Amino acid sequence: MEQNSQGISVVVDETRHLIGVVTDGDIRRAILAGMDLGLPVQRLLEQKIRTSPSTPIKAEEGTTDAQLLDMMNKHRLRHIPLVNPEGQVIDLALLADLVKGYDLPMAAVIMAGGFGTRLRPLTEDLPKPMLPVGEKPIMERIIEQLRAAGIRRVNVTTHYQQDAIINYFGDGKRFGVDIRYVEEEHPLGTAGAIGLLDSIDDPLLVINGDILTRVDFRAMLDFHHEQRAHMTVAVRQHEFHIPYGVVETSGVEITSISEKPVMRHFINAGIYLLSLESRQFIPKGEHFDIPDLINRLISGDRRVVSFPIHEYWLDIGRHVDYKEAQRVVGGSESTE
Repeated sequence: MEQNSQGISVVVDETRHLIGVVTDGDIRRAILAGMDLGLPVQRLLEQKIRTSPSTPIKAEEGTTDAQLLDMMNKHRLRHIPLVNPEGQVIDLALLADLVKGYDLPMAAVIMAGGFGTRLRPLTEDLPKPMLPVGEKPIMERIIEQLRAAGIRRVNVTTHYQQDAIINYFGDGKRFGVDIRYVEEEHPLGTAGAIGLLDSIDDPLLVINGDILTRVDFRAMLDFHHEQRAHMTVAVRQHEFHIPYGVVETSGVEITSISEKPVMRHFINAGIYLLSLESRQFIPKGEHFDIPDLINRLISGDRRVVSFPIHEYWLDIGRHVDYKEAQRVVGGSESTE
């Protein structure tokens, strides 16, 4: 699924008859449920049948493009398996093929105003998003990924060393996008600058300007709509190995002991999807951080959901992370 970048795998039997489909959303829900991704795919399909129709949506061979588009719009799909009269899978209809140059109905914000203090002296003369990884600045790689996903409207929040960013990217046409800049006269936090944007009705993808990743933004938008979320937060599973035996107690009594356990938690990955309504919770011109927004939305009974990342992801916040980014990209210009 990661290799074909289409967000779906079709499951067939030995005679190529359709058994089911596994989508990107199915994988991420399995991660949130703690399922072992090394299990046979049948286990995932069995779990899926409990909450979805037992028969996957498919189309007969010869279905017109217009009919396929109508089915995709009706069921909010980006792909439909095609079967012959015997029920064997012969192809996969893709929205990207039916609608050439399809743009995602959302805009993006790259948060590029930070000081990058932990990466000094590298950031004394350059803002962190302009640090080169391989042949290109970090932010250029982010913009390339946005463009490849069909996102053309890009807002960039700037503060520290903003001229270096503006002079390099300009209006974005050279990179296949439309860039608009939002200057923070003084730092407004990880969410405050969003309140300076002009009104944007579509969902807004917000990404930190120091992230190197292969996250599927189309899949994230699908997940956001599917969950009817006001805000979707990309999360990454992080493991922490405790090098000691951990003792659980109740008063003076020992109730259990675990030798060198591994603690697993989801951490904030610095990528968010915000609905128009959720952005109304951000105060204008005030310092405001993403955790403040999340807590305010939850307090206001708005739906905030997590979107687990299984693709490559690296937050380039420290020197060791920057060295890792250079190692991964190397001369191949790839983060696969």
